[in-house]
Amino acid sequence: MTTAEKHTSSEQMIAAAARALRDGERTFVGIGQPNLAAMLAKQLHAPRLVMIYESGAVGANPTRLPFSIGDPCLVTGVASLQSMMDIFGLFLQGGLIDTGLLGAAQVDRFGNLNSTAIGDYFKPKARLAGSGGACDIATLAHRVIVITPHQRQRLPERVDFVTTPGFLSGRSERDRLGMPGGGPELVITDIGTMEPDPSGELVLTALHESRDVEEAIANTGWPLRIAPVLRRTKPPTEQELTLLRALDPKRVYLR
Repeated sequence: MTTAEKHTSSEQMIAAAARALRDGERTFVGIGQPNLAAMLAKQLHAPRLVMIYESGAVGANPTRLPFSIGDPCLVTGVASLQSMMDIFGLFLQGGLIDTGLLGAAQVDRFGNLNSTAIGDYFKPKARLAGSGGACDIATLAHRVIVITPHQRQRLPERVDFVTTPGFLSGRSERDRLGMPGGGPELVITDIGTMEPDPSGELVLTALHESRDVEEAIANTGWPLRIAPVLRRTKPPTEQELTLLRALDPKRVYLR
């Protein structure tokens, strides 16, 4: 059995997200699984990917997996180190961010993200880390890619708290509010990929190897619609898995 045949669902999800990044893009990177995806893309097909972090690192080339936006490895060999005011004011508000790569505790039918609280905001079941830069990224980046496990509690019809806007109640609402960014383009899970239709509702457009439509529907908190042509995601290659496992040897994010 080859390495590629033994991949986990997390490895499939992260590899799929890495492939969605384009060479030369300026990408605002979230910590955790999004960071793994960006580092993998940069080592393989996108060597000119400009990785940007809210702590001020622009053109980061971390030699190991950073565990926070303040991790010193992000400034080693960095192209530029800016203030947070410049990162959000000049880069994001200036329209210079091509892609935001984010994770979230919940993602709903219209691509809104919750990273604030599970349950009632005032009496939550769990209090989470909050927005960080995610709200600004999703509002202003030209496109947004979201990574999240495909579980019913993580994909409710409506998030418990809108930390980060997707298409709100539909694409027309985002347009009405004049939000300059393009909104969520892809939501990549460990079962498949969802993309917004013209109304902004997420539709299943691809399934990963060995996953099926019934599994996706059962693990989604709204009546998930299926694209007329459903693609199949290629499994991670030997090279992708070798690099991912070298980046996260203790499997902090790969398990």
